[in-house]
Amino acid sequence: MEFDSAFEPDFSKGLVPAIAQDAEDGEVLMLAYMNKEAWDKTISTGEAHYWSRSRGRLWHKGESSGNTQKVHSLRLDCDADTILLTVTQKGGAACHTGRRSCFFRKLENGRVSICSEQVFDPEKVYGR
Repeated sequence: MEFDSAFEPDFSKGLVPAIAQDAEDGEVLMLAYMNKEAWDKTISTGEAHYWSRSRGRLWHKGESSGNTQKVHSLRLDCDADTILLTVTQKGGAACHTGRRSCFFRKLENGRVSICSEQVFDPEKVYGR
């Protein structure tokens, strides 16, 4: 993936939110965080890498499940402190719960519903 080196998030305050959006239909799949290392790895490989706050380390999306994200484009907001990735989600699921999107619960008209399909069983994939 080629890019202009002047196009870079402002990491001066620490981690930067990174929103992954499906390149084809625009659905928001997940929110994670990037540091400079994750940004550079994403640029160099063309696949999404994030900083895992729970693991305290660099995380290649899909390293356990195989459900990687091929990056089509990267956008920065006006302050360069939020990243928007358009991706193709391999395996169809972005969420560790096995759903297509991490945003699978919806409150609408006073009712909560599930609005994202179950793509895989996390017990079978992660053994937990």
